Amino acid sequence: MNLFRKLVLILILFLVGCSQPVEGQLEKAGLLLSAPIDDKGWNAKAYQGILNIQSKFGVQVFVKEDIKTETQIIEAVDEFSRNGVNLIFGHSHLYADYFMELKDKYPEMYFVSFNGEVDGDNITSLHFEGYAMGYFAGMLSSEMTSSNKIGVIAAFEFQPEVQGFKDGALYNKDNVEVFVEYVHNWVDETRAIDLFTEMEELGVDIYYPAGDGFHVAVIKEVKKSGLYAIGYVGDQIDLGETTVLTSTVQHVEKLYEFVAESLNNGTLSTGNKYFDFEDGVISLGTFSSEVPDDIRERIEKSIEVYIATGKLPHERED
Repeated sequence: MNLFRKLVLILILFLVGCSQPVEGQLEKAGLLLSAPIDDKGWNAKAYQGILNIQSKFGVQVFVKEDIKTETQIIEAVDEFSRNGVNLIFGHSHLYADYFMELKDKYPEMYFVSFNGEVDGDNITSLHFEGYAMGYFAGMLSSEMTSSNKIGVIAAFEFQPEVQGFKDGALYNKDNVEVFVEYVHNWVDETRAIDLFTEMEELGVDIYYPAGDGFHVAVIKEVKKSGLYAIGYVGDQIDLGETTVLTSTVQHVEKLYEFVAESLNNGTLSTGNKYFDFEDGVISLGTFSSEVPDDIRERIEKSIEVYIATGKLPHERED
Protein backbone atom coordinates (compact mmCIF):
# COMPACT_ATOMS: atom_id res chain seq x y z
CA MET A 1 0.00 0.00 0.00
CA ASN A 2 1.52 3.37 -0.96
CA LEU A 3 1.80 6.26 1.50
CA PHE A 4 -1.12 8.23 0.00
CA ARG A 5 -3.58 5.35 0.41
CA LYS A 6 -2.35 4.75 3.96
CA LEU A 7 -3.04 8.36 4.82
CA VAL A 8 -6.50 8.18 3.22
CA LEU A 9 -7.41 5.08 5.20
CA ILE A 10 -6.15 6.62 8.44
CA LEU A 11 -8.15 9.80 7.82
CA ILE A 12 -11.34 7.74 7.53
CA LEU A 13 -11.00 6.84 11.18
CA PHE A 14 -10.90 10.46 12.34
CA LEU A 15 -13.53 12.11 10.17
CA VAL A 16 -16.55 10.40 11.68
CA GLY A 17 -17.63 13.52 13.55
CA CYS A 18 -18.27 15.38 10.29
CA SER A 19 -21.70 13.75 9.84
CA GLN A 20 -24.70 13.29 12.11
CA PRO A 21 -25.13 9.65 13.17
CA VAL A 22 -28.28 7.81 12.09
CA GLU A 23 -29.58 5.97 15.15
CA GLY A 24 -30.05 2.23 14.78
CA GLN A 25 -28.31 -1.14 14.99
CA LEU A 26 -25.25 -0.26 12.88
CA GLU A 27 -22.26 0.55 15.09
CA LYS A 28 -19.09 0.28 13.01
CA ALA A 29 -18.42 -1.20 9.55
CA GLY A 30 -15.41 -3.01 8.12
CA LEU A 31 -14.34 -3.88 4.57
CA LEU A 32 -11.99 -6.61 3.37
CA LEU A 33 -10.64 -6.36 -0.17
CA SER A 34 -8.72 -9.07 -1.99
CA ALA A 35 -6.92 -6.46 -4.13
CA PRO A 36 -6.01 -2.74 -3.93
CA ILE A 37 -8.74 -0.09 -3.91
CA ASP A 38 -7.39 1.77 -6.94
CA ASP A 39 -8.46 -0.67 -9.68
CA LYS A 40 -11.00 1.76 -11.22
CA GLY A 41 -13.63 -0.93 -10.93
CA TRP A 42 -14.89 -3.57 -8.51
CA ASN A 43 -12.70 -2.73 -5.50
CA ALA A 44 -12.85 1.03 -6.04
CA LYS A 45 -16.64 0.82 -5.94
CA ALA A 46 -16.51 -1.11 -2.66
CA TYR A 47 -14.28 1.58 -1.20
CA GLN A 48 -16.76 4.23 -2.31
CA GLY A 49 -19.55 2.18 -0.77
CA ILE A 50 -17.89 2.02 2.65
CA LEU A 51 -17.17 5.76 2.49
CA ASN A 52 -20.85 6.37 1.73
CA ILE A 53 -21.78 4.35 4.81
CA GLN A 54 -19.39 6.40 6.92
CA SER A 55 -20.85 9.65 5.60
CA LYS A 56 -24.53 8.69 5.77
CA PHE A 57 -24.56 6.91 9.12
CA GLY A 58 -21.78 8.77 10.90
CA VAL A 59 -20.06 5.54 11.94
CA GLN A 60 -16.42 4.60 12.06
CA VAL A 61 -15.24 2.37 9.21
CA PHE A 62 -12.18 0.19 8.73
CA VAL A 63 -10.62 -0.96 5.45
CA LYS A 64 -8.05 -3.67 4.76
CA GLU A 65 -6.61 -4.35 1.28
CA ASP A 66 -4.97 -7.47 -0.18
CA ILE A 67 -6.62 -9.83 2.33
CA LYS A 68 -6.72 -13.19 0.54
CA THR A 69 -5.43 -16.05 2.67
CA GLU A 70 -7.24 -17.87 5.46
CA THR A 71 -4.79 -16.56 8.05
CA GLN A 72 -5.17 -12.97 6.84
CA ILE A 73 -8.96 -13.20 6.91
CA ILE A 74 -9.10 -14.72 10.40
CA GLU A 75 -6.74 -12.07 11.77
CA ALA A 76 -8.64 -9.22 10.07
CA VAL A 77 -12.03 -10.39 11.34
CA ASP A 78 -10.67 -10.73 14.87
CA GLU A 79 -9.18 -7.23 14.70
CA PHE A 80 -12.47 -5.80 13.44
CA SER A 81 -14.31 -7.53 16.28
CA ARG A 82 -11.95 -6.05 18.87
CA ASN A 83 -12.58 -2.61 17.33
CA GLY A 84 -16.34 -2.96 17.73
CA VAL A 85 -17.27 -3.63 14.09
CA ASN A 86 -20.70 -5.23 13.79
CA LEU A 87 -21.04 -5.13 9.97
CA ILE A 88 -18.26 -6.64 7.88
CA PHE A 89 -18.11 -6.77 4.08
CA GLY A 90 -15.91 -9.29 2.28
CA HIS A 91 -15.79 -7.91 -1.24
CA SER A 92 -15.38 -11.17 -3.17
CA HIS A 93 -16.85 -14.63 -3.49
CA LEU A 94 -13.71 -16.01 -1.84
CA TYR A 95 -14.83 -14.65 1.55
CA ALA A 96 -18.10 -16.58 1.60
CA ASP A 97 -16.69 -19.91 2.77
CA TYR A 98 -14.42 -18.30 5.34
CA PHE A 99 -17.26 -16.17 6.69
CA MET A 100 -19.39 -19.30 7.01
CA GLU A 101 -16.69 -20.78 9.26
CA LEU A 102 -16.29 -17.61 11.33
CA LYS A 103 -19.84 -16.34 11.77
CA ASP A 104 -20.70 -18.50 14.80
CA LYS A 105 -17.55 -17.41 16.60
CA TYR A 106 -18.61 -13.77 16.21
CA PRO A 107 -22.40 -13.72 16.69
CA GLU A 108 -22.30 -9.99 17.39
CA MET A 109 -21.08 -9.33 13.82
CA TYR A 110 -23.06 -9.47 10.58
CA PHE A 111 -21.10 -10.93 7.66
CA VAL A 112 -21.72 -9.90 4.03
CA SER A 113 -19.93 -11.38 1.00
CA PHE A 114 -20.52 -11.28 -2.74
CA ASN A 115 -21.43 -13.98 -5.27
CA GLY A 116 -20.90 -16.92 -2.92
CA GLU A 117 -23.32 -19.41 -1.35
CA VAL A 118 -24.11 -18.89 2.34
CA ASP A 119 -26.73 -19.66 4.98
CA GLY A 120 -27.10 -18.81 8.64
CA ASP A 121 -28.44 -16.27 11.09
CA ASN A 122 -25.84 -13.50 10.68
CA ILE A 123 -24.66 -13.81 7.10
CA THR A 124 -25.77 -12.67 3.64
CA SER A 125 -24.30 -13.04 0.17
CA LEU A 126 -25.14 -10.45 -2.49
CA HIS A 127 -25.26 -11.67 -6.09
CA PHE A 128 -25.17 -9.55 -9.23
CA GLU A 129 -27.18 -11.24 -11.99
CA GLY A 130 -24.64 -10.85 -14.79
CA TYR A 131 -26.41 -12.69 -17.63
CA ALA A 132 -28.63 -9.82 -18.82
CA MET A 133 -25.93 -7.17 -18.74
CA GLY A 134 -23.75 -9.43 -20.87
CA TYR A 135 -26.71 -10.07 -23.18
CA PHE A 136 -27.22 -6.38 -23.96
CA ALA A 137 -23.48 -5.88 -24.39
CA GLY A 138 -23.51 -8.72 -26.92
CA MET A 139 -26.47 -7.23 -28.78
CA LEU A 140 -24.70 -3.89 -29.13
CA SER A 141 -21.41 -5.49 -30.16
CA SER A 142 -23.07 -7.51 -32.91
CA GLU A 143 -24.66 -4.31 -34.23
CA MET A 144 -21.38 -2.40 -34.29
CA THR A 145 -18.93 -4.97 -35.61
CA SER A 146 -17.52 -4.54 -39.12
CA SER A 147 -15.69 -7.87 -39.25
CA ASN A 148 -18.54 -9.92 -37.70
CA LYS A 149 -15.95 -11.08 -35.14
CA ILE A 150 -16.34 -10.02 -31.53
CA GLY A 151 -14.59 -11.24 -28.41
CA VAL A 152 -14.88 -11.73 -24.66
CA ILE A 153 -11.79 -11.80 -22.47
CA ALA A 154 -13.18 -13.09 -19.18
CA ALA A 155 -11.64 -14.10 -15.88
CA PHE A 156 -13.45 -17.40 -15.20
CA GLU A 157 -15.90 -19.82 -16.81
CA PHE A 158 -18.53 -19.31 -14.10
CA GLN A 159 -19.23 -15.70 -15.09
CA PRO A 160 -22.85 -15.59 -16.39
CA GLU A 161 -22.20 -12.42 -18.40
CA VAL A 162 -20.06 -14.46 -20.81
CA GLN A 163 -22.92 -16.74 -21.89
CA GLY A 164 -25.21 -13.71 -21.87
CA PHE A 165 -22.90 -11.88 -24.26
CA LYS A 166 -22.81 -14.83 -26.65
CA ASP A 167 -26.58 -15.32 -26.58
CA GLY A 168 -27.35 -11.63 -27.06
CA ALA A 169 -24.92 -11.32 -29.95
CA LEU A 170 -26.14 -14.43 -31.77
CA TYR A 171 -29.81 -13.58 -31.23
CA ASN A 172 -29.23 -10.19 -32.79
CA LYS A 173 -27.08 -11.37 -35.71
CA ASP A 174 -26.77 -15.08 -36.34
CA ASN A 175 -23.72 -14.80 -38.61
CA VAL A 176 -21.52 -13.09 -36.02
CA GLU A 177 -18.61 -15.09 -34.60
CA VAL A 178 -18.01 -14.80 -30.85
CA PHE A 179 -14.54 -15.61 -29.53
CA VAL A 180 -14.19 -16.34 -25.79
CA GLU A 181 -10.96 -16.71 -23.84
CA TYR A 182 -10.32 -16.96 -20.10
CA VAL A 183 -7.50 -15.40 -18.09
CA HIS A 184 -8.26 -17.65 -15.07
CA ASN A 185 -7.37 -14.72 -12.87
CA TRP A 186 -9.11 -11.43 -12.08
CA VAL A 187 -6.01 -9.24 -12.24
CA ASP A 188 -3.49 -10.75 -14.69
CA GLU A 189 -3.07 -7.86 -17.14
CA THR A 190 -0.23 -9.53 -19.05
CA ARG A 191 -2.26 -12.64 -19.86
CA ALA A 192 -5.33 -10.56 -20.76
CA ILE A 193 -3.34 -8.39 -23.17
CA ASP A 194 -1.79 -11.50 -24.75
CA LEU A 195 -5.31 -12.82 -25.38
CA PHE A 196 -6.31 -9.48 -26.87
CA THR A 197 -3.34 -9.64 -29.27
CA GLU A 198 -4.32 -13.16 -30.36
CA MET A 199 -7.91 -12.09 -30.99
CA GLU A 200 -6.82 -8.99 -32.88
CA GLU A 201 -4.80 -11.18 -35.24
CA LEU A 202 -7.99 -13.16 -35.91
CA GLY A 203 -9.85 -10.00 -36.94
CA VAL A 204 -11.88 -9.35 -33.78
CA ASP A 205 -12.90 -5.69 -33.73
CA ILE A 206 -15.01 -5.39 -30.53
CA TYR A 207 -13.90 -6.60 -27.09
CA TYR A 208 -15.63 -7.21 -23.77
CA PRO A 209 -12.90 -7.48 -21.10
CA ALA A 210 -14.92 -9.04 -18.26
CA GLY A 211 -12.35 -8.93 -15.50
CA ASP A 212 -12.26 -6.18 -12.92
CA GLY A 213 -8.48 -6.22 -12.54
CA PHE A 214 -7.47 -6.21 -16.20
CA HIS A 215 -10.35 -4.48 -18.00
CA VAL A 216 -8.71 -1.05 -18.04
CA ALA A 217 -5.43 -2.38 -19.45
CA VAL A 218 -7.27 -4.20 -22.25
CA ILE A 219 -9.37 -1.15 -23.14
CA LYS A 220 -6.20 0.93 -23.44
CA GLU A 221 -4.80 -1.63 -25.92
CA VAL A 222 -8.09 -1.62 -27.83
CA LYS A 223 -7.88 2.16 -28.06
CA LYS A 224 -4.34 2.03 -29.43
CA SER A 225 -5.55 -0.30 -32.19
CA GLY A 226 -8.50 1.91 -33.11
CA LEU A 227 -11.04 -0.78 -32.21
CA TYR A 228 -14.08 -0.86 -29.92
CA ALA A 229 -14.65 -2.12 -26.37
CA ILE A 230 -17.45 -2.57 -23.85
CA GLY A 231 -16.54 -1.33 -20.35
CA TYR A 232 -16.95 -3.55 -17.30
CA VAL A 233 -18.25 -2.91 -13.74
CA GLY A 234 -17.81 0.88 -13.95
CA ASP A 235 -18.70 3.40 -16.64
CA GLN A 236 -15.46 3.48 -18.63
CA ILE A 237 -16.44 6.12 -21.20
CA ASP A 238 -13.65 8.34 -19.83
CA LEU A 239 -11.10 5.86 -21.19
CA GLY A 240 -12.09 6.84 -24.72
CA GLU A 241 -15.39 8.23 -25.90
CA THR A 242 -14.83 6.85 -29.39
CA THR A 243 -13.49 3.52 -28.09
CA VAL A 244 -15.89 2.49 -25.32
CA LEU A 245 -19.29 1.87 -26.92
CA THR A 246 -20.93 1.57 -23.50
CA SER A 247 -20.26 -0.25 -20.24
CA THR A 248 -21.99 -2.92 -18.19
CA VAL A 249 -22.17 -1.11 -14.86
CA GLN A 250 -22.63 -2.72 -11.46
CA HIS A 251 -23.61 -0.07 -8.91
CA VAL A 252 -21.84 -1.77 -6.04
CA GLU A 253 -21.90 1.30 -3.83
CA LYS A 254 -25.72 1.29 -3.85
CA LEU A 255 -25.78 -2.22 -2.42
CA TYR A 256 -23.45 -1.18 0.38
CA GLU A 257 -25.85 1.56 1.43
CA PHE A 258 -28.81 -0.83 1.08
CA VAL A 259 -27.17 -3.36 3.41
CA ALA A 260 -26.22 -0.74 6.00
CA GLU A 261 -29.72 0.77 5.92
CA SER A 262 -31.33 -2.66 6.24
CA LEU A 263 -29.12 -3.68 9.15
CA ASN A 264 -29.69 -0.34 10.84
CA ASN A 265 -33.48 -0.66 10.76
CA GLY A 266 -33.54 -4.39 11.46
CA THR A 267 -34.77 -5.60 8.08
CA LEU A 268 -31.62 -7.18 6.62
CA SER A 269 -32.45 -10.73 5.58
CA THR A 270 -30.04 -13.64 5.61
CA GLY A 271 -28.93 -16.02 2.88
CA ASN A 272 -28.36 -15.40 -0.82
CA LYS A 273 -29.87 -12.27 -2.40
CA TYR A 274 -29.94 -11.56 -6.15
CA PHE A 275 -29.99 -8.20 -7.93
CA ASP A 276 -30.50 -7.17 -11.56
CA PHE A 277 -31.55 -4.23 -13.75
CA GLU A 278 -34.95 -3.88 -12.08
CA ASP A 279 -33.26 -3.29 -8.71
CA GLY A 280 -31.36 -0.28 -10.02
CA VAL A 281 -27.95 -1.80 -9.28
CA ILE A 282 -27.10 -2.90 -12.85
CA SER A 283 -27.31 -0.69 -15.93
CA LEU A 284 -25.56 0.16 -19.15
CA GLY A 285 -23.31 3.17 -18.95
CA THR A 286 -22.91 6.17 -21.22
CA PHE A 287 -23.16 5.37 -24.92
CA SER A 288 -20.42 6.49 -27.28
CA SER A 289 -21.27 8.97 -30.02
CA GLU A 290 -20.07 6.21 -32.35
CA VAL A 291 -23.30 4.31 -31.63
CA PRO A 292 -26.07 5.46 -34.02
CA ASP A 293 -29.18 6.80 -32.30
CA ASP A 294 -31.46 4.10 -33.68
CA ILE A 295 -29.25 1.32 -32.30
CA ARG A 296 -28.93 3.01 -28.90
CA GLU A 297 -32.69 3.54 -28.72
CA ARG A 298 -33.39 -0.09 -29.60
CA ILE A 299 -31.04 -1.35 -26.89
CA GLU A 300 -32.52 1.05 -24.34
CA LYS A 301 -36.05 -0.03 -25.26
CA SER A 302 -35.10 -3.67 -24.85
CA ILE A 303 -33.76 -2.91 -21.39
CA GLU A 304 -36.96 -1.08 -20.45
CA VAL A 305 -39.04 -4.07 -21.51
CA TYR A 306 -36.74 -6.43 -19.63
CA ILE A 307 -37.14 -4.36 -16.46
CA ALA A 308 -40.91 -4.34 -16.86
CA THR A 309 -41.43 -7.99 -17.85
CA GLY A 310 -38.29 -9.89 -16.86
CA LYS A 311 -38.01 -11.15 -20.44
CA LEU A 312 -35.05 -10.72 -22.77
CA PRO A 313 -35.65 -10.14 -26.50
CA HIS A 314 -35.44 -13.81 -27.52
CA GLU A 315 -37.88 -14.74 -24.73
CA ARG A 316 -40.55 -12.36 -25.99
CA GLU A 317 -40.94 -13.96 -29.38
CA ASP A 318 -43.84 -16.31 -30.06
